Amino acid sequence: MNDHAYEDSNVFAKILRGDLPAHKLYEDDETFAFMDIMPRGDGHCLVIPKKPSRNIFDVEQDSLAAVMRTVQRISRAAAAAFNADGLTIQQFNEPAGGQVVFHLHVHVIPRFDGVALRPHTGEMADQAVLAAQAEKIRAAL
Repeated sequence: MNDHAYEDSNVFAKILRGDLPAHKLYEDDETFAFMDIMPRGDGHCLVIPKKPSRNIFDVEQDSLAAVMRTVQRISRAAAAAFNADGLTIQQFNEPAGGQVVFHLHVHVIPRFDGVALRPHTGEMADQAVLAAQAEKIRAAL
């Protein structure tokens, strides 16, 4: 199934190296959390492992456990920051599974009763809006 090697040219590897900017929410020795620049809802953020892994098929168990601990922490903060009614947690693997960036990542999306997710259009959000949302989530951490 996973005969695809990790490529360190992916956008999230570039963010981890500091080659691309990100609205950082949280960082520890094993994980990094930041705002999704193409959000499907207000407060949409991502959690990634620092260790290279393409997806669920090749991630080390300890790295995956660290990611999920951070997902829980970010989920609580994002839900509180946006007074969300719930959360959607998503993780995609390989193109057939919907994966677009080939560095393991988990989406954390605050959800609100009666509000559908926005379509994934590939359009970037306003950076000032993302910065303000990031500040709200950081304040709730």
